[in-house]
Amino acid sequence: MKKWEGSSGVCVNENNEILMVLQGKPEETKMWSVPSGGKEEGESFEECCIREIEEETGYHVRVVDRVKVKDMKSPRADIDVEVHYFQVEIVGGEEKIQDPDELIYEIDWKSVEEIRELDLGFPEDREFLIHCIQSAKYGGI
Repeated sequence: MKKWEGSSGVCVNENNEILMVLQGKPEETKMWSVPSGGKEEGESFEECCIREIEEETGYHVRVVDRVKVKDMKSPRADIDVEVHYFQVEIVGGEEKIQDPDELIYEIDWKSVEEIRELDLGFPEDREFLIHCIQSAKYGGI
């Protein structure tokens, strides 16, 4: 059984909105998710999170805390998936898509109300993301 490992960054701003990206392959329906991606060889989960957020959004972040590990079987393929979610805060950079895979189409901050209605790439994360926003105090989960 193949295993895919990756990281996701959860960043909540002072307006109680979460940083999200609209992504998908050219032939796919585009869906929203928090910035995330696959871990490269020799990279820690934290390093993966920081790199992916910079690639997908242009923001430089620091990891504040690990908030969740999701282990599941991919619904699209016979692959075990392990994703580490980290609370992050922005420490620099500016909003800019610079994704080398060219899968990111938009960057935006989304409220709880919007999260409830969005087409999510990972719909199983909806309640978790809402909880993250509702639990945040000035960027802290």
